Amino acid sequence: MDDPTATLHTPDTTPDTTPDTLDRLRNQRAELRLRHTQALTALMEERVDLRGVHALADYFDDAVRWSA
Repeated sequence: MDDPTATLHTPDTTPDTTPDTLDRLRNQRAELRLRHTQALTALMEERVDLRGVHALADYFDDAVRWSA
């Protein structure tokens, strides 16, 4: 039988907000954004038939071209 006086252990769910952790997360996010942008640009160059299929993909492909 369970002990009614025992305290329940709840896992610590507070996010780690130390400067090192925040810097690491920012770097990971920037790397992922760059990798996805490169992959999308490469895909749009290889597959011209995809132009006009997805407006958001077209938008980002155009944004990369205009920023170059």
